[in-house]
Amino acid sequence: MSSYSSDRDRGRDRGFGAPRFGGSRTGPLSGKKFGNPGEKLVKKKWNLDELPKFEKNFYQEHPDLARRTAQEVDTYRRSKEITVRGHNCPKPVLNFYEANFPANVMDVIARQNFTEPTAIQAQGWPVALSGLDMVGVAQTGSGKTLSYLLPAIVHINHQPFLERGDGPICLVLAPTRELAQQVQQVAAEYCRACRLKSTCIYGGAPKGPQIRDLERGVEICIATPGRLIDFLECGKTNLRRTTYLVLDEADRMLDMGFEPQIRKIVDQIRPDRQTLMWSATWPKEVRQLAEDFLKDYIHINIGALELSANHNILQIVDVCHDVEKDEKLIRLMEEIMSEKENKTIVFVETKRRCDELTRKMRRDGWPAMGIHGDKSQQERDWVLNEFKHGKAPILIATDVASRGLVFFT
Repeated sequence: MSSYSSDRDRGRDRGFGAPRFGGSRTGPLSGKKFGNPGEKLVKKKWNLDELPKFEKNFYQEHPDLARRTAQEVDTYRRSKEITVRGHNCPKPVLNFYEANFPANVMDVIARQNFTEPTAIQAQGWPVALSGLDMVGVAQTGSGKTLSYLLPAIVHINHQPFLERGDGPICLVLAPTRELAQQVQQVAAEYCRACRLKSTCIYGGAPKGPQIRDLERGVEICIATPGRLIDFLECGKTNLRRTTYLVLDEADRMLDMGFEPQIRKIVDQIRPDRQTLMWSATWPKEVRQLAEDFLKDYIHINIGALELSANHNILQIVDVCHDVEKDEKLIRLMEEIMSEKENKTIVFVETKRRCDELTRKMRRDGWPAMGIHGDKSQQERDWVLNEFKHGKAPILIATDVASRGLVFFT
């Protein structure tokens, strides 16, 4: 049984027509720097009566799920530390087949050898597929990326095809290029299987290839706020077709000062969109953002309700003098490298210290590589790939590498 199968092969190669909702995307990229990012963007005045209608509720409860009692649902939620708030929250799915994803999505899930949905996926999928706004508070590495990407694919499959001049249907905002790239890696395999296109736009990389992707048309755009505003101001893309909005790591975007940019971007999106916000913490600033951007939302919390990113980490503090640090580090690395799971990230305060420690450890035979803000994007990507695949299990980094390094989502 598959409730969402939609043959997007039909018409994929047909010619593009004029922009569906009017307007154009012409205009050269300007090298001029403006005082405030997004100051050229005019806040849209939306008339919902004039906007094309769109669907966002595609959820059909699986018969196995329908037979599950309220007590069974409550027992499952307690066992997974799932807390929900809001009206008419759907039951969580306990197995992948209960989500009724299309066959091509299920094929990719099978290839990736996932055994069961994570807690945030189990509860998040029914909510997202129902077209509801939602907030998901979950630890980094909890599987949240698929929690919003797979419903996004279902959402896209039920929308009209893109035409020339159309922007993305799904927009994912992420705080850093590293996180944006990781989301794109996850999205790419599912998009290939579903004959959809996705792209990743972020600063620190050439604009040309990113612009070409947008001009060819992509259903999913994963973006950092700064680069997206740049392209919106220059007319290289638009958000007229965006009906599915994701704010990933909203707390970190606010910590990094992106709130004005986020508000400028959201002003360009129709107000009856579906919005999903994800955060590792739930401070008052994130709560206010949710109140401003979401309507009648379901709040899902995974794990302890305290405002902490991850309680499942043992922290050991060794207080010592500066002159003792290197010797203690080497003794610790000898212990770690003797274990099967030995990937290690060593954080340092400065770029200079990062380079010095990397050189010293490599000179002493340790498989270490360094990463910091002065490295080129190409070099950073290569170093992270070497670390990810275990070719260099020791990563020495400044805080640039702490931004959303999630290698398995």
